Amino acid sequence: MEFAELIKTPRVDNVVLHRPFYPAVEGTLCLTGHHLILSSRQDNTEELWLLHSNIDAIDKRFVGPLGTIIIKCKDFRIIQLDIPGMEECLNIASSIEALSTLDSITLMYPFFYRPMFEVIEDGWHSFLPEQEFELYSSATSEWRLSYVNKEFAVCPSYPPIVIVPKSIDDEALRKVATFRQGGRFPALSYYHKKNGMVIMRSGQPLTGTNGRRCKEDEKLINATLRPGKRGYIIDTRSLNVAQQARAKGGGFEQEAHYPQWRRIHKSIERYHVLQESLIKLVEACNDQTHNMDRWLSKLEASNWLTHIKEILTTACLAAQCIDREGASILIHGTEGTDSTLQVTSLAQIILEPRSRTIRGFEALIEREWLQAGHPFQQRCAQSAYCNSKQKWESPVFLLFLDCVWQILRQFPCSFEFNENFLIMLFEHAYASQFGTFLGNNESERCKLKLQQKTMSLWSWVNQPSELSKFTNPLFEANNLVIWPSVAPQSLQLWEGIFLRWNRSSKYLDEAYEEMVNIIEYNKELQAKVNILRRQLAELETEDEMQESP
Repeated sequence: MEFAELIKTPRVDNVVLHRPFYPAVEGTLCLTGHHLILSSRQDNTEELWLLHSNIDAIDKRFVGPLGTIIIKCKDFRIIQLDIPGMEECLNIASSIEALSTLDSITLMYPFFYRPMFEVIEDGWHSFLPEQEFELYSSATSEWRLSYVNKEFAVCPSYPPIVIVPKSIDDEALRKVATFRQGGRFPALSYYHKKNGMVIMRSGQPLTGTNGRRCKEDEKLINATLRPGKRGYIIDTRSLNVAQQARAKGGGFEQEAHYPQWRRIHKSIERYHVLQESLIKLVEACNDQTHNMDRWLSKLEASNWLTHIKEILTTACLAAQCIDREGASILIHGTEGTDSTLQVTSLAQIILEPRSRTIRGFEALIEREWLQAGHPFQQRCAQSAYCNSKQKWESPVFLLFLDCVWQILRQFPCSFEFNENFLIMLFEHAYASQFGTFLGNNESERCKLKLQQKTMSLWSWVNQPSELSKFTNPLFEANNLVIWPSVAPQSLQLWEGIFLRWNRSSKYLDEAYEEMVNIIEYNKELQAKVNILRRQLAELETEDEMQESP
């Protein structure tokens, strides 16, 4: 298919662009295969380059010969284009609709993008499972790398290489895979060097109504326990939902077969419930006519902060089991690709200082989201504005980023990255020139040959010139476990995401710049103090030498 077939009118003059915080601009609108571009002839006016994949929905309206297209973006921005001529307006609108809903992944922009920067680091090879395993292997010899999933035959949503107990062979893993949803057998998520406890993740056990069991599964998860120790299974479904799953062939671990494990149910919502919550929240944030009571009631009705609280509470429980109880844990819901990953990754941010650095957080995203099989292509296909609601869209990753922001806000000096880093990840998960978030799992990415045909997001982010934008000036390495408050009073609406197109950040940006200047000036003064101290120490030494006979 040629993009030209979808572009009915490639160019229109005298189009007026309205967007948040900018004056209206008149210019020429051009449509390419991947971008909507508005170029003004006025001097010093920024062009608009909008990826078609960032467009969530469009509305049209007409007043006489003038047509208006309202573009609603996946990053929650709303843009208005006033187009002279009804035919041109209809042609542009139908072209945008066609180009923003392409079915084939290989027609998306990452397959056509060529970087304008020098590639110093190939991001596709920055966070390989072997490298992550090396970090653990120095502290323990009880785990091994398994290549049982090399051809993705055992589990289509797992990576080719997984970390499993050394005492469990690949044949046992194949048997366990038939007992777990989607073949997702228990695999290592995190090893806590302080006490040797671990977080494992998996899909639900397929016990069904007959109470089916799998001795290899029991042996596998018991292999993570120390002699005389108990473990915890955190099920991210309510007990009622887990019991209902048995009728469909799923279920949960029977206490009789897992006597050393205590099961805890912590209900975390998923799928359409989260999608509806996001739609309600964005709708409330975009309505500027609310009085205080209506705004607060709409914010509460969205339930967004309730979902944040549920996820953070479960992550804190997981971290508590590891650090305070000295117990290993297995985490799963149904598939193990959504709420499970929210909890495993947030628990690591609480427990592991490395996860709070820029590269450590990138490694976490790779390990716990991309390699662990979170279906980004399905979950991020639509955002808060799209009318045609499908079954698979859900802001699972955005909720995770929001939870990270809540912790960052409570511990502003413990994170090497700033809020802009989290916002950037949100934007690229939904629409990007990079191939990192394409596909639903490693198997799909392998078939698409993303490493050969697209550029990794990390190749761009990890350039020194870009890293400076995402670095937290307040950062001071903190090697302690950090315990966020999950009290309702401690959780706030993430204005940087949900209100950034509704009110200007000019004064916040100015305050941030002033803070950075103060910190830099403080560093300069500290350096001068250190030099003067050294000089003083040298002078005192000289005096002592002169005084001594």
